[in-house]
Amino acid sequence: MELVVLLFVVLFIIIATVRYKMHPVLSLTIAAILSGFLLGLKPDAIMKTISEGFGKTLSGIGLVIAFGTIIGIFLEKTGSTKVLANTILKWVGLKRSPLALNLAGFIISIPVFCDSGFIILSSLNKAMSKKTGIPILVFAIALGTGLYAAHVFVPPTPGPLAAAAILDADLGTVLLLGLVVAIPVSLSGYLWARYVGKSLKTKGTSEANKALEQEKEEVYNVKPLQAFLPLLIPVILIALKSIADYPTKPFGETVFFKGISFLGNPIVALFIGVLLSFPLAKSSSLKVRNEWIVSALKQAGLIILITGAGGAFGAILRTIDINEILNLQSTSGFGGLLICFLIATVLKTAQGSSTVAIITTAAIIAPLLETFGLHSITDKALAVLAVGAGAMTVSHINDSYFWVVSQFSNMEVKTALKGHSVATLFQGLTGIGVVLLLHALL
Repeated sequence: MELVVLLFVVLFIIIATVRYKMHPVLSLTIAAILSGFLLGLKPDAIMKTISEGFGKTLSGIGLVIAFGTIIGIFLEKTGSTKVLANTILKWVGLKRSPLALNLAGFIISIPVFCDSGFIILSSLNKAMSKKTGIPILVFAIALGTGLYAAHVFVPPTPGPLAAAAILDADLGTVLLLGLVVAIPVSLSGYLWARYVGKSLKTKGTSEANKALEQEKEEVYNVKPLQAFLPLLIPVILIALKSIADYPTKPFGETVFFKGISFLGNPIVALFIGVLLSFPLAKSSSLKVRNEWIVSALKQAGLIILITGAGGAFGAILRTIDINEILNLQSTSGFGGLLICFLIATVLKTAQGSSTVAIITTAAIIAPLLETFGLHSITDKALAVLAVGAGAMTVSHINDSYFWVVSQFSNMEVKTALKGHSVATLFQGLTGIGVVLLLHALL
């Protein structure tokens, strides 16, 4: 009976999202309530469990999501994303400009949603193609896959943040290992771009790109160091806290340790990033900056609600013994990570949203981690990343990002499937491969 309920509510989430375009906040909340009633919980118990699950999930990451979104919008509005891209291009060199865009996309997607990042940077594809003679779709696929890699692996992107909260994983460990996994995943997309991009053709100049080229941007004199600081400082602080908190206590119980533990708290670290992003817009009026913050908080609010609804759904699922339902008496960590990957892959491919796939999968597997033997700090972080790898496999026609990449690159659907979708398949497989390798080594 419980297995039927589990399959039914997952199917409901997919159909509601894909067929009826229901917002994930609503579909996940309805799924939680339905699950509660079908599992025989009393109405009071259902609402109490949902409230506790919602609150517990957001208690540690609500402000992190909000601050990360503010940093992202300041980088976007001030043109700092293009400063970052051009700086990386200078470092890597014109001959390897597709690699430069791939790496730029990877870095920019840590605080900026990959859809927005591609729209902002897509105008560079045409400029680089003209300068180098390399086909434009090599740049488009390289940029798209670079953005996509950080989107599912590296906090403060909402997906891995939410999964870390639901699975009770250490955020610093997720960040460090997420970078280790995401870099080869990003590069696998670049290699596919170099291989397939030369044989693909565009339709001409897209309307989306025409409109983008006609837009007049306000000029901000942003220095490269200024653009990097809001990104690098929070990442360094969170990473240092994770190292400081390691059981061997490498920094001891010193004042430095206490300082790093405070500054490296994700809420404090991201708030410092917000403060470092303000000077980027020093030439803008206070009114304009406040409008950006309001816009960022509106974006963050939607993600926070989706994350909380996923936590509520997970709390309901924790009331049943999923181990017994699936007849999983015990399994290896290797097998458990593969199961995490496969569940996320099915959900991603079926309904399109990586974030929804990550949150839903995390809710399903949270009660299973002990059975999988994934109970250490490192194991939980790897479970988050296995889910992330599945949630990028595969981006196709039911994914909004697929259409952003195809329309702003002027690809036909067939071309986008061959270029972008196949790239995300290789990226997902590379991701789970690296996760399994890390599990064997660590």
